[in-house]
Amino acid sequence: MPRQSRKSPVQHIYRAFAAAPAFIATSISAAFSFLIEGLVSIVDVIFSFIQRVIGIGGMPYVFVLPNLLIFGIFILFPMLLNFVYAFTGGTEFFPGQRPWVGTNNFEVLLTCGNFLDPNTCREDLFWRAVYNTTGYVIAQVSLMVVLSLITALILNRKIKARGFFRSVFFYPVLLSPIVVALIWKWILQENGVVNGVIVGLGYDKLPFLVNAGWARFWVVMISVWASMGFYTLILLAGLQSIPPELYEAAQIDGANPLQSFRNVTLPLLMPTMFVVLVLSLIRAVQVFDVVFAFTGGGPGTATLYLVQYIFSKGFSSPTKQYGLAASASLLMAGALIVLTLVQLLLQREEEV
Repeated sequence: MPRQSRKSPVQHIYRAFAAAPAFIATSISAAFSFLIEGLVSIVDVIFSFIQRVIGIGGMPYVFVLPNLLIFGIFILFPMLLNFVYAFTGGTEFFPGQRPWVGTNNFEVLLTCGNFLDPNTCREDLFWRAVYNTTGYVIAQVSLMVVLSLITALILNRKIKARGFFRSVFFYPVLLSPIVVALIWKWILQENGVVNGVIVGLGYDKLPFLVNAGWARFWVVMISVWASMGFYTLILLAGLQSIPPELYEAAQIDGANPLQSFRNVTLPLLMPTMFVVLVLSLIRAVQVFDVVFAFTGGGPGTATLYLVQYIFSKGFSSPTKQYGLAASASLLMAGALIVLTLVQLLLQREEEV
């Protein structure tokens, strides 16, 4: 009869440790399942009680209530508070301590000897910000729409590595605006990469960040580079929604690529183009983060835009002028509403 081998205590301890991870994993999984089931049971009891009290017809409002609270606290309440600040004066923060001044803040902003010359305005920085913002919006939106359309048309064609190039163009959208500004500031500063290449070629350094013209140019280009992928994606979706049979019919009729674009692509893409135009316009008027981190509004007031003016008056200046900041924000909101209504009317006339 064969002799049965006996295992040493060391072997028993080794087997116990080897089986321990599986036992621990099973225990953690069981505890987690028990916890989840308990939470689900508690939630079920709570919502069953609420349903009995208010009825099944009121349950949708219960689920919407958290979003409404967040919207009310962080959006609606600050908007209403902004109206209060716009019609009050002083430097106090709490509305109850601020004296009522009526439309005095708006009069300060809109008092000008010549609206085309900021130096004749009572609040000249506000009008410099208005002019800078207007120029920025015209240049940035025009360039954004044109480049986004060209890029979308190229990426809609059957080219090699099309998916890769789509990802490349969309990648800057994923970056934080502050990161984008700091990267480009490092590239364009006096001892940056671009000036290093220029000096290496035997030329003098260019004042990208201290010259007003260069600063405005690079602010527009950086914002276009950072946001173009988003609008390209929207236009690309619009292009892909156009039936290919229309292009085949145009080709049979003898239309060349330019005629197909003018008579097929552009008319059917106009609703999408309108969306891109409205979104880019609103975003351009509200530009702040990229410019604040890139130039800080300089040199001088060359890149001072409306939102930075509002920020400086309400938060960063030693004397907090909340009334002027609130009034300027209401004027900017009114201008955006007017521009949007004009675009809607133009689109309706185009459709008719």
